[in-house]
Amino acid sequence: MQKQYENDKIVQEVIDCIKAIRKSKNITLEAFYFDTGIHIARIEQGKTNITVKTLSTICDYLEISLVDFFKKAEEIKADKLNNQN
Repeated sequence: MQKQYENDKIVQEVIDCIKAIRKSKNITLEAFYFDTGIHIARIEQGKTNITVKTLSTICDYLEISLVDFFKKAEEIKADKLNNQN
């Protein structure tokens, strides 16, 4: 079996974006799991490396397109960089 490729920086950017959008919509971890069956807490803690399919399901639930999700992730990344300077 081929080893799964993982880029910690990208994974963290995805996690930060998921968490920010979820919190902005006031969705609890419990509600997210109840509605989707996805253990979002494990994803947000970096314990699970998600697939594109899972990310798509998460985006559908959060009512954001994948394109807009990655735009938002870039905004969050830029904000973090600006806050460090």
